[in-house]
Amino acid sequence: MLVEYFPVLLFLLVATGIAIALLVLGNVLGPKKPAAEKLAPYECGFEAFEDARMRFDVRYYLIAILFIIFDLEIAFVIPWAIVFDELGAFGLAEMGMFIGLLVLGFVYVWKKGALEWE
Repeated sequence: MLVEYFPVLLFLLVATGIAIALLVLGNVLGPKKPAAEKLAPYECGFEAFEDARMRFDVRYYLIAILFIIFDLEIAFVIPWAIVFDELGAFGLAEMGMFIGLLVLGFVYVWKKGALEWE
């Protein structure tokens, strides 16, 4: 019975061998002259201008949480749309309440000015 697993073992050994060989070749043949420009911190197309531990505005996190909430809404709407015919009017009412609550929360956040950037 173990003979049937030999091709899998052989595949894993060959893949591991190729990975190790490529890492060794990259270290041996790769350039070894680090320049100051290559070692400098670089992010998002421009040089870092402040400390990495600077404080972010709370609104940044609020926008991120709102994005996650509305992203998860889509994760609930797609399966509902697939089985919509089987759910009937009850499913439509339930989804209407779900989306209505999300819209109500969005309107509340909008009226509070949490989406405004200065």
